[in-house]
Amino acid sequence: MSFDKAFDTIFEVEDGYVNDTQDPGGETKYGISKRAYPSLDIANLTIDQAKDIYRRDYWAQVKGDFLPWPLCLFVFDAAVNQGVEPAVKMLQKALGCAQDGIAGADTVKRAQAATPWHMAKFMALRALRYQGTRNFDRFGEGWLTRTYLVAMEA
Repeated sequence: MSFDKAFDTIFEVEDGYVNDTQDPGGETKYGISKRAYPSLDIANLTIDQAKDIYRRDYWAQVKGDFLPWPLCLFVFDAAVNQGVEPAVKMLQKALGCAQDGIAGADTVKRAQAATPWHMAKFMALRALRYQGTRNFDRFGEGWLTRTYLVAMEA
């Protein structure tokens, strides 16, 4: 249930097909980039294919099924937009545990006890990380808007 709800939320903030030469992801559709999936036909990617990729390569990697709502949504969205390892490291930092970038048993256990303060700290860490990202001057407003839209949807 949580994956479908999280996917629907993220899908609303992802554009359809985009091929902006200044975007580090390159050709992108539904948030799936050619840089991350070089052998994939991005232009002809279907929603169902994108959903399968999201579930396998992002949701499962951050252990979304084991994280409470809305934290699972926040971490999932960060994984999609900022990378799985950075998303998990930000979660671990917010929770005060070792930052190895792997959503292991300790991370999941701490996440299950997360308070609104931990969730807000995670979102603050996301915003701070965006500021250090290449092309923040061009895409930063959109990235931060996305972060706040996802938070409001939760």
